[in-house]
Amino acid sequence: MRTVAEHRAAVLALVDALPAERVAIGSALGRVLAEDVTAAVDLPGFDNSAMDGYAVRAADLVGAAAGAPVVLPVDGDVAAGDTARHVLAPGRTLRIMTGAPLPDGCDAVVPVEHTDGGAAQVAVRVAPVEGAHLRHRGDDVHAGSVVVRAGTRLGPGHVGLVSAANVAEVAVRRRPRVTVVSTGDELVPVGSTLEHGQIVDSNHLMLRALVEAAGAEVAAGVHLRDDADTVRAFLAAPDGDPDLVITSGGVSMGVYDTVKEVLTADGGVEFVKVAMRPGMPQGCGAVGASGLPVVTLPGNPVSSFVSFHVFVLPALRRMAGLDPDADGRFEAVAAEAWPTAPGRAEMTRVVEEDGRVRPSGGQRSHVLGALAGATALAMVPEDVARVEAGDTVVCLPLLGHHRGCG
Repeated sequence: MRTVAEHRAAVLALVDALPAERVAIGSALGRVLAEDVTAAVDLPGFDNSAMDGYAVRAADLVGAAAGAPVVLPVDGDVAAGDTARHVLAPGRTLRIMTGAPLPDGCDAVVPVEHTDGGAAQVAVRVAPVEGAHLRHRGDDVHAGSVVVRAGTRLGPGHVGLVSAANVAEVAVRRRPRVTVVSTGDELVPVGSTLEHGQIVDSNHLMLRALVEAAGAEVAAGVHLRDDADTVRAFLAAPDGDPDLVITSGGVSMGVYDTVKEVLTADGGVEFVKVAMRPGMPQGCGAVGASGLPVVTLPGNPVSSFVSFHVFVLPALRRMAGLDPDADGRFEAVAAEAWPTAPGRAEMTRVVEEDGRVRPSGGQRSHVLGALAGATALAMVPEDVARVEAGDTVVCLPLLGHHRGCG
């Protein structure tokens, strides 16, 4: 029987970072940089005001105070977006807005709240120091400097920074394309009228949602009957030209576990028992001349859900150019006791709040109600016989509940 770490390593060995492509920065949200991004311009691009107020020469206001204001004539306004070249004459001032270019001769800005707000002339009640409330060109970023490093998953702030740095395109890793396969004659599409013995193919939609939540693309969604020829034909030419195929069902010890039957006979995929609950039956390998990675998950919905987080998600992270180990796992304190599976790692679905976790409900592999309410997996090692209240447990955030992993 494999350990969780051993099977995770076997899955990760099947994949590598996907090739890079260049995309417009406006389409790069959520993508992972394949190359450093360097600024094309200085930020700010010109000296400008940090406040709404008055552009002044500090020497003109020596001694100004609340009880002894200095009055200066106002020669006009400089608005944000003003592209004219203004010159500030000695002994005079210009009203200036936040972000507006500084006039030549200006060496300080007095915020409007330290004045009487005059339009033709202004009483200034403070003596500014040179450089007060100024933003100088390149204070934030210098042209040619690296603004975002390769390996970063771009968030809205990164998009804003790269755009401001006047970089129109970036090199990012291609999103992993995943074909999701469900198997079983008993499965019918959601919304169907169920006959005796039929069940809704919820795994298919759940796995598609997990793929998308992981930042990958669903290349195709396929349902295969429990027929060896059908499964073999699909594997010879998988729908969607995927980078990875994940299947659910047909991998256990049953007579009609067709996926296991076909892949075992054709070779390339190894089926094992993993010392984990839920999700003991697993498989992974490569098929076809191209060595297409295939990960086979158990059919029980909770087992499939948990197995995706433990084995498939790290592979998708590596393919996307991310560190598979930077998965956001965190330590928490058990708010109550719960039993574990002797000799197997227990993946308890938990709810986390303020650093404390408790099981989200029933933990059997078919119980979906508790799964929907869970926010993390408490990964209890196989040598722990029971989790007691107050114990520290390592938790893996579930997709949709990330706590800041990259």
